[in-house]
Amino acid sequence: QVQLAESGGGSVQAGGSLRLSCGTSGYTASWSAMGWFRQAPGKEREGVAAISSQGGRTVYADSVKGRFTISRDNAQNTVYLQMDSLAPQDTAMYYCTAALPGRLWSRLLPVDFGYWGQGTQVTVSS
Repeated sequence: QVQLAESGGGSVQAGGSLRLSCGTSGYTASWSAMGWFRQAPGKEREGVAAISSQGGRTVYADSVKGRFTISRDNAQNTVYLQMDSLAPQDTAMYYCTAALPGRLWSRLLPVDFGYWGQGTQVTVSS
């Protein structure tokens, strides 16, 4: 059974940092690109960042460029999202996900991703 589990969320003040982690079980993360999405109450799920299977390519939403960094450790089957200079508009549930085979994961669209974790809440106060 494939499972993705996020951790590292929490509450921080604006300007602070958090590091999210995503561990996988029943699935070898190195097989596919991985991504982070987020969803705020009343809003659609949006792509935040994604990374290729071996980590050689990364893409980011314009809203997080220069502040967030996605990385992965395939030996540990773990994907990370380092979030710096957090702002209240970053408040959301953050989800880890694996790209579907053959899909254009760099578009950062939910339709190109398959397995999803349960999410971890990030709350940024002003």
